[in-house]
Amino acid sequence: MNTHERIDRDLSERDFTVVGKSVKRSDTLEKVTGAARYAGDVALPGMLYAKMKRSNIAHARIKSIDTSKALALQGVKAVLTHQDVPRVLHAGSPHPRSASVTKDQYILDERVRYWGEGVAAVAAVSEEIAERAVTLIEVEYDPLPGLFTIEAASDPAAPPIHENGLGQNNVLPPVFVTRGDVDKGFAEADLVIEREYDLGRPTPAYMEPNVCVSQWDGNGKLTMWTSTQSAFMVRGTLAEVLGVPLNKVRVIVDHMGGGFGAKQDLFQNEFLCALLARRTGRPVKMEFSRKETFLGGRSRHPGKIWLKQGFTRDGRIVAREARVTFNSGAYGSHGPGVTNVGTAALTSLYRCENVRLEGRCIYTNSPIAGAFRGYGVVQTYYALDLMMDEAAEKLGFDPAEFKLMNAVREGDMAPSGHPIVGHGLVDCIRRVMEETNWHELRRREKPETVKRRGIGIGCEMHGSSAYPGIKEQGNAIVKMNEDGTVTLITGTAGLGTGAHTALSQIVAEELGVPFEAVSVVQGDTDIVPWDIGAFASHTTYLGGRAAQLAAADVRRQVLEHAAPLLKAEPGDLAIRDGFVVVTNGSNQSLRLSEAVGPQRGMPAVQLVGVGTYMPTKSYSFAAHFAEVEVDTETGEVAVLEVVPVHEIGRVIHPIAAAGQIEGGIQQGIGHTLSEDYVIDLTDGRSLNPSFVDYKMPLSMDMPSIRTIIIETAPDPGGPYGAKGVGEDPIIAIGPAIANAIYDAIGVRFHHYPITPEQVLNALKTKANETRQ
Repeated sequence: MNTHERIDRDLSERDFTVVGKSVKRSDTLEKVTGAARYAGDVALPGMLYAKMKRSNIAHARIKSIDTSKALALQGVKAVLTHQDVPRVLHAGSPHPRSASVTKDQYILDERVRYWGEGVAAVAAVSEEIAERAVTLIEVEYDPLPGLFTIEAASDPAAPPIHENGLGQNNVLPPVFVTRGDVDKGFAEADLVIEREYDLGRPTPAYMEPNVCVSQWDGNGKLTMWTSTQSAFMVRGTLAEVLGVPLNKVRVIVDHMGGGFGAKQDLFQNEFLCALLARRTGRPVKMEFSRKETFLGGRSRHPGKIWLKQGFTRDGRIVAREARVTFNSGAYGSHGPGVTNVGTAALTSLYRCENVRLEGRCIYTNSPIAGAFRGYGVVQTYYALDLMMDEAAEKLGFDPAEFKLMNAVREGDMAPSGHPIVGHGLVDCIRRVMEETNWHELRRREKPETVKRRGIGIGCEMHGSSAYPGIKEQGNAIVKMNEDGTVTLITGTAGLGTGAHTALSQIVAEELGVPFEAVSVVQGDTDIVPWDIGAFASHTTYLGGRAAQLAAADVRRQVLEHAAPLLKAEPGDLAIRDGFVVVTNGSNQSLRLSEAVGPQRGMPAVQLVGVGTYMPTKSYSFAAHFAEVEVDTETGEVAVLEVVPVHEIGRVIHPIAAAGQIEGGIQQGIGHTLSEDYVIDLTDGRSLNPSFVDYKMPLSMDMPSIRTIIIETAPDPGGPYGAKGVGEDPIIAIGPAIANAIYDAIGVRFHHYPITPEQVLNALKTKANETRQ
């Protein structure tokens, strides 16, 4: 059976005609033929090319910048330094009014806070001349102490990286979560486990580098083509920083080559590109090189998690205490939000009434960490899930049964404070055990060969939407054309996931028209309704629900207009496959084009529906099975098979959902075994800012993946019960692999990535301990 179609449906539910079908994605032809237009494809008459001068020191004040040689170079049209740009603090993230981010960054500053930070920008008639001009800019620095670790930066004697009062001892405002009586819980425990987990620094590594093109018209209006997940937030922040009203900024995002959360932020290039275009009076393009996507982009938050839990002999968790410490890098970006979400996540997944948690995010002189798929939960659930396996072994339980026993279920409080709907996590764990013959595999013999196999299970839950941290709103407009076709106008961004195909399916289902009858207008802030952006696994959940509401509004108008034509009441009508039909058995019907188009000398009816949706919170769940093979001579770990079981409510587009799951698994394998953006702790220099040295799993490294999607807990807030799937798959795969490695070689690792060298060293240590 095609694993993409392995979806268990509740047959008591209504039959769908479009929803739940793997229709052909609406952007397929453009992408296959190369006609799809990305920001980097924009070429305007008279366009200049911009490049950025980056610091070669991690922490310093700028004593002077000499741009005279660069300006003298033929073909250079403008150079900007911190003295030439607005001195307005902005949030690196485009959510300046959210408590999830900090407002701590200037476009260019007289002080640099990490190695590779932009200090000047050049616009020239060609990229080659701009690159040459950058090398001619002479910068004199007054060095300051570099603080590259969370321990060094949080030392009370450490100098402040920011002097704006945001970080006391370089620590951003901490998060505290308490519930029950933790001390009493530990006193009742028969087993207490305490561990520290170290977290690496993987990066999103999206294929399309950051790029933007800016153009000002004669009326002082800025148009920007950029690769962003949040076009309206870019518009709002640019307007604020540049001092212009919103109607003087237009942001266009047609196609994107990935973002994975990191492209929620505004980057230095977007501000500088706009300012250079205004300075020169010509359009300007600024595109990052691959190295610059590392230096000036965003990574996942590295750090440490100290976790302590108490368990009873019968397998209950009676106390949980944790300190989550994340490294934010030089600026806050999403540090507060990631810390809040990751820390609060430890209240859930596995039931525990007594919880005491502290989360801290710390400024350091290292590259900026930001939003990344899994948003803090990847880190904390990795620690929690690994400890669950360790506790299961010490207490004599099968690890899968132990997780099943403690899994959250309907009525339990989610991290957001909302009650969980359904038994999604329990269903996922049970199903993955059934699909893999878990107990039989656990009983198989493990010969002491060079290559040893092991199995493991990891679990996760993740919210659809960023509520309550951000008060979100989805908006959509649906317009019926005079021939019965439909146009959906949406502000939701397309990151390459096929989200607009799913939204079209929702509209087609709600209106009773074929999928092919729906087209989408998106990506232009001057045309589409406001949208907060594509993140937090909410595009289908939030944007899809708004589209459904707008389509329902149009359906109501169609039936009211068609009722007199069919001599029926609106309540006795329905739209089916592009026809308005009478449902009382008379077999009367009208084509939609006849019902709404021009006829009998009358003009066409203008039918427009508007949908606005403000969500609460829903959660998706997953359990991942992983089988690995560890080579005890080389330390290499190969992932042989993954069986992910996901409960994501109603599935709108099965192949797209499976694609999200399998792509997330690939990223998670990389995070767990190889991906780590390495910083020299002596001077803050980036050591592997390229795809040559930053090791991601390639297609030949991928295991067999048998994707299973279940629909046991549809959410009443989502369109037809749909929930998010974008972030979930990257969370559960890491602990599944780490647990499988232990099953193979009997060594527990409390960090990621787990490298071959570390595997060999651990095996040597284990052998020495055995001999002693």
